[in-house]
Amino acid sequence: MKLHCREYGEGQPLLILHGLFGSSDNWQTLGKKLSEKFHVFLIDQRNHGHSDHSNDFSYELMSDDLDEFISDRDLEDVILVGHSMGGKTAMTYAQLDDSRLSHLVVVDIGPKGYPMHHDQILEGMHALDFGIYNTRGKCEAKLAEYVPDQSVRQFLLKNLYWKEKGVLDWRINLHVITREMEDIISALEPEQVGVNTLFIRGEKSNYIVDADYESIKAQFPDSDIEMINNVGHWIHAEAPEEFYRILLKFVS
Repeated sequence: MKLHCREYGEGQPLLILHGLFGSSDNWQTLGKKLSEKFHVFLIDQRNHGHSDHSNDFSYELMSDDLDEFISDRDLEDVILVGHSMGGKTAMTYAQLDDSRLSHLVVVDIGPKGYPMHHDQILEGMHALDFGIYNTRGKCEAKLAEYVPDQSVRQFLLKNLYWKEKGVLDWRINLHVITREMEDIISALEPEQVGVNTLFIRGEKSNYIVDADYESIKAQFPDSDIEMINNVGHWIHAEAPEEFYRILLKFVS
């Protein structure tokens, strides 16, 4: 699949993969800052953002999409950054072929499996009948019944767009994402990754905990783990300066 991207700067290629329910738009501020030093590609993964929808959805397919993206542009010495679901895509890609990678940065996700924890979010998103909820305000009010955290609601509502005059719709492929959620949260295959890797975790997030360090190091032997204090899962949005500093130090 040909993926949509936002492209900034020049120099060594730095590719960023967003997380579940996200898009390249979530990374524009940081991407533009990084473009002062790198050739930045902010990529929309399949069924997200402005990339095409598909009935097929898996980390293997998203890794194939990424491989096609890199090959089409003949990119080498790539710095690959992935947040959450994008981190799992990045790790899968590195498992299959790390020959074009110089560094791998995995943001607040591990290779392990995770328990289902998106039930309320999915229920709320499916509850939006756009024949009834035909303004962003109405959509947010309805979604608040399921998702009390305003910042999470605002993040999800960024996926709304005007399908036609007066008719909203989801830009993400909600049906397929819901159907494949078990695969999205499943553990990666156990193959080792040899590329130099940095895991960045948020102190207030439970996606990577101290007990995970041993298994991460076993699967990613050339890796380090950095923690940013007082932030949750959306590290790059909550602490952009600290995130930028750590990323730059690692790839330098």
